[in-house]
Amino acid sequence: MAQQVSVKRQQELQVQYTNYKNNLQQIAQKIGDVEQETEEHKLVLETLEPLPQDRKCFRMINGVLVERTVKDVVPALKTNSEGLKKVLDDLLKQYKTRQEEMEKWKKKNNIQVVQQ
Repeated sequence: MAQQVSVKRQQELQVQYTNYKNNLQQIAQKIGDVEQETEEHKLVLETLEPLPQDRKCFRMINGVLVERTVKDVVPALKTNSEGLKKVLDDLLKQYKTRQEEMEKWKKKNNIQVVQQ
């Protein structure tokens, strides 16, 4: 009977470990997506900055291509870019917190990872 409890406990720990790893992987994926989007915003801003303010440009809004001027688009892009940076900072903090949580959990339960 004691061995069955031990096996059950091992399975529970394995499930918890898998959940931690999956959670960290999801956050890392979100971080990657936000970083990519931030880089795209930066590239577009660098392209638009030297152009005349009244020049025509196009912007995709909810899947619809809209005609605007550089003067209209640049402030919106800057706002979006700043928002993305804040989201990225939050995600990085969240990732670090979850990673520390996982390390504490591993120490508490005496978990030794054989293969990562």
